[in-house]
Amino acid sequence: MIRETSAEDGSELRWFKSSYSDSSNSNECVEVATMLDAVHVRDSKNVEGPQLALTRQAWADFVAHASGS
Repeated sequence: MIRETSAEDGSELRWFKSSYSDSSNSNECVEVATMLDAVHVRDSKNVEGPQLALTRQAWADFVAHASGS
C-alpha cells in the first residue's frame, strides 16, 4: 500500500462513488479512481486531502474482506 499525503496530482484521476452510497447524504462516502497499476481512494468530504493508492491486488483483497466473501 502507498500512502499519498496530498491529492495534488489527482486531477487526471476519474473519481466515482459506490452505487450503494446513501443518496440522501451523498457527501458521506469514499471515492475510488482506478488506474492500470493502482486503485486510489479518498474521502468525498475532503477531496483535496490525503488519498490512498493501493495495488489492484490489495484493493481486491480489501473488497473481498469487506463484503464478507
